[in-house]
Amino acid sequence: MSLRIIFMGTPEFSVPTLRMLVDAGHTILAVYTQPPRPGGRRGLDLQKSPVHQAAELLGIPVFTPVNFKDPDERARFAEHKADVAVVVAYGLLLPEAILNGTRYGCYNGHASLLPRWRGAAPIQRAIMAGDEKTGMMVMKMDKGLDTGAVAISSEVAIGENMTGGELHDKLMYAGAKAMAEAMVKLEMDDLPLTPQPDEGVLYASKIDKSETRIDFSRDAAEVHNHIRGLAPFPGAWFELEISGKPERVKVLGSERADGTGTPGELLTDDLVVACGTGAVRLTKLQKAGGKPLAAADFLHGTHLPQGTRLA
Repeated sequence: MSLRIIFMGTPEFSVPTLRMLVDAGHTILAVYTQPPRPGGRRGLDLQKSPVHQAAELLGIPVFTPVNFKDPDERARFAEHKADVAVVVAYGLLLPEAILNGTRYGCYNGHASLLPRWRGAAPIQRAIMAGDEKTGMMVMKMDKGLDTGAVAISSEVAIGENMTGGELHDKLMYAGAKAMAEAMVKLEMDDLPLTPQPDEGVLYASKIDKSETRIDFSRDAAEVHNHIRGLAPFPGAWFELEISGKPERVKVLGSERADGTGTPGELLTDDLVVACGTGAVRLTKLQKAGGKPLAAADFLHGTHLPQGTRLA
């Protein structure tokens, strides 16, 4: 036996779950994903989402509605006569007609240990807050923002120097396994649902450009968490005068270090920077338009002697 599934997702994060459901023998009736967006070097070409591309390779019909306000879109969704909808980082709010538009409803793979970090940026926010663990949770969706009852939980440790990108990849595969397990249990009518507690709710708001600049006046632990949480995207940054012009430099890796000094001051020639308290060592950097470089390689082309101020 297998379930008749509608899959709803958009970024690379969603693709392993789609593939694992196919490999498990379920029938994927349709894939819903965000419409193609302008991309390419000049932003002129329409780029299909990673899920869109994966679905086409798998021979699955793809639908890209802008939203579900149109009654015809809701009717088309219902016409699939699916057992369940699986949602992983789709990016659209689902009205009740969609939430209730399949036999078993919609099940969402969310990248946090709910109710902590509901919302848009749970991976980055967990690291930026200094959390030592997070996870993937499969929940049955309801009208609220990530408020549904939890079916499956898979915990993932956050290493001291782990970046947002590294945690993204760990959760991506943990989430695929958790959703595959959930669908087996759902098919066997053995999927428990546990309401989320009222205590411990935190919201992971979308990362705003205004918060990406590094503030070296903060504690070293906070600076380190800020850098690694935003790596590789959108990237935390400081400003540096290069060839007489101010230039943004992204920091894509860091580690805690010993030292004290004026916040933003380079304490050594190998990129140990003073913070409000303590210091961090910058381990991976990227100039605007350049490639990410290890600190030693970055310093080959950019002389930054001890005492330089990063702002």
